[in-house]
Amino acid sequence: MVFWQQLIIVCTLVFFAGLVDAVAGGGGIISLPAYLAAGLPFSIARGCNKFSSVIGLTLSSARCIKRRKVHYRAAASAGITALIGSSVGAWLSIVLDNYDTRYFQYTMIASLPILAVFILTNKRVGDSVPKKDLPFAKLLILSGLAGLVIGCYDGFFGPGAGTFLIIVFNAVIGFDILTASGTAKLVNFASNLAALITFLRDGDILFTLAVPAALFSVLGTIVGTKLAFKNGAKIIRPAFVAVLGLLLVKIIFDLFTQIK
Repeated sequence: MVFWQQLIIVCTLVFFAGLVDAVAGGGGIISLPAYLAAGLPFSIARGCNKFSSVIGLTLSSARCIKRRKVHYRAAASAGITALIGSSVGAWLSIVLDNYDTRYFQYTMIASLPILAVFILTNKRVGDSVPKKDLPFAKLLILSGLAGLVIGCYDGFFGPGAGTFLIIVFNAVIGFDILTASGTAKLVNFASNLAALITFLRDGDILFTLAVPAALFSVLGTIVGTKLAFKNGAKIIRPAFVAVLGLLLVKIIFDLFTQIK
């Protein structure tokens, strides 16, 4: 595949990934396969994906901070434990590399529809009105647990981690949906930046493709952020379900490919 074809495929899909990520998280479900579809080796695809993701998250996090839609204490607690969880998850993925991980995929296939039903039936999900503030200690514990568990998932498997964080911050901890989204983006930014440093160190980024893709990620982020702030729960709730649907399709496809 020639370079201009790679550029069209990646930039188009990364734009939509940035849009989806700004609204409901989970943009990596679209962006990573985009780089792979362009014929890049997996290590280079992951490096380029992290590069464009961090650039997009920088912008969306800054916009959320400017609009005061970030809970810094929750972000700090979840961010620290997410880094720990991500390291554990990455270690587990290496240790279990020689074992059959299809059972994990079967579990995800069974649980994702249940989560989608929870989102559609729970009025708390997508709510633009915050619940009563939790006690400080409980807030830190819940945020820390969320960061640890979802960070471990992110390191082990990855796609949809941002979406899961937003759902926990919104439906469990009780932030309004925009604060939940902004807080999750800050946590995601920290964990993605740590991964990006590793890829930069190892030279696993093709900058001639990653830089223009990052610009399109920024454009998608701008459009998505405007949609999220303008429409709130009206667009975020169905976006959650769409992201989970994409994740389910991806897992089933990966599983079918392994069996084949």
